[in-house]
Amino acid sequence: MGIITQAQPASAGERPNILIFVADDAGWRDSGAYGNEVIRTPNIDKLASGGLLFEQAFLTTPQCSPSRISILTGRYPHATGAEDLHMPLPEGSRILPGYLSDEGYYTGHMKKTHYGPHADAQFDWYSEELSGAFPDFLAESGEDPFFLWVGFSDPHRPYNDAPARHSPEEVKVPPYLADTPQTRADLARYYDEIARMDGQIGRFMEELEERGQAENTLVIFLSDNGAPFPRAKGTVYDAGVRTPLIFHWPEGVEADSRYGGLTSVIDLAPTLLELTGASIPENMQGRSILGVLSDQTLPGREYVYSERNWHDTDEHIRSLRTERFRLIQNAYVELPHGTPADIGGSPSFRSLIEAKKADTLTHAQSRLFEVPRPRIELYDLQEDPWEIRNVAASSEHWEKARELAQQLNEWREETGDFPPHLRVRGDHTDRMTGVWFSKEIPPMRNLREQQDSTRSKGPGNRTFKKQEI
Repeated sequence: MGIITQAQPASAGERPNILIFVADDAGWRDSGAYGNEVIRTPNIDKLASGGLLFEQAFLTTPQCSPSRISILTGRYPHATGAEDLHMPLPEGSRILPGYLSDEGYYTGHMKKTHYGPHADAQFDWYSEELSGAFPDFLAESGEDPFFLWVGFSDPHRPYNDAPARHSPEEVKVPPYLADTPQTRADLARYYDEIARMDGQIGRFMEELEERGQAENTLVIFLSDNGAPFPRAKGTVYDAGVRTPLIFHWPEGVEADSRYGGLTSVIDLAPTLLELTGASIPENMQGRSILGVLSDQTLPGREYVYSERNWHDTDEHIRSLRTERFRLIQNAYVELPHGTPADIGGSPSFRSLIEAKKADTLTHAQSRLFEVPRPRIELYDLQEDPWEIRNVAASSEHWEKARELAQQLNEWREETGDFPPHLRVRGDHTDRMTGVWFSKEIPPMRNLREQQDSTRSKGPGNRTFKKQEI
C-alpha cells in the first residue's frame, strides 16, 4: 500500500491495525527522541526514527481521565461533561472504539481506564494486565483489524520497583524545581519508570514482528499529561500540556519524518476515523489531520487550547498557545495554583517547601506559590521557553495579550465553555503545603444544567459574552 493522503483514506481491505500507547504522566521532553540524552528509551526512539514525530503536539488538559476522555471523544473537556478528575463520561456519549466497532474493528483496552462505565462498555475486550495479554487479544481479534489502547501505569506516582538505571547526578533539573539531592533522586526514579515503560513497548513491538503484523499496524505514542512534578502535571504550561506524539506505520508513514506545525490531540479521533473510512461525527470539535502523515509541509493550527479543572483542588484555567506565545486566564486569582495530591507528597515538592521556609526560592521556583495570581499571564516562548516571566503588562506585549485574550474568549463561546461559578468543587489537598487532607472527592455544586436550560441555542448565543479587554 502506498502512503495514505488526506484525500485517500484506506479502503476496507487496506485498513491498518491501530495500537495506541499512552504514558501516564510523561513529560514531552523525556525520551531520547525528544532530546533527553539521559533517559534510556531505545524503543520509543525506534518508533520515532521509523515514523513521524510531531514536534509541537499539545493536550487539551493536564489531567489524566479528562485528557483521555477528550482524546477519545474528539471534544474539549468542558464539552464532554467529564472535565474533572475521575468524573465519568455521561451516558449516551460515544468514544472512538465505539465508532471503530461499527466499522468492523475489534477493539481492546489494557490497564488504566478511568472513563466510567458508559465509556468502558464501548470496548470489546479489556485486560488489567500487560504481561502476556497482548497475544490473547490478537487471538481474539482473529482476521478483523484491531484497535488497542494501552494505558500504562508508568511513570505515575507512587514510584514502585522499577530497576534503578539512572543516576541522580545525570538528570536534568528544570529551573522551576529546587536542585537538591532529594529532587535529583526523585527525577532519577521517574526516569527509571519511563525506561520500564519503554521496555514494555519493545515487547509489544516484538510480538507484532513475530506475527508479521508490524508493517500494517499504526502505532501511536503519547502521554496523557505532563511529568508528575511541581509546575508540570496539573498546569497548562508546556510542562503540563505539551506531549510527545509519534506515528509509526511502515506501510503508511515515511521513516524519520518530523512535523513542526502546532498540533492538538483533539484531532486524533477524527484523524483515525477518516483513516479507516468512517464518517466524522458533527459533534467532534477536532479535525482530521490525515494529510500530515504524507505531507509535513501542511500548516498546523494557528492556536491550540488547553484547560485545567478540578484535580484534588478546584481550578478554572483556560489557555491559548501560538507558535511563539502562551496566554493563560486564571479564575481563582486569590488562591495559589492547585498542585495534584500525588505531587504534594513528592521529594521535589517538599524541597520547594523547605526552600520557601528558608526564603531561598528563586523567581522561577516561587511562581507556584504566587498569591494573588494574575488574571492574565502571557509568555514569550521565543525568549522564555520555561514560561517563567509573565510579560502581559509590558509595553512591548500588552497589545498581544489583549489580542490573544479576545481570541481565547471567542473559543470559549464557540465551544460552549461555562463560567467558573457554574461548576464548583471543594479542595481536598492543601494548596500551600501539598497535604492531602480528605479521601473523599467533594461533591460538585452544579448550576450548569439550570444555565443550559435558559440559554439560547446555537453558537451565537450571548451566554458567554466576549469581554472588552
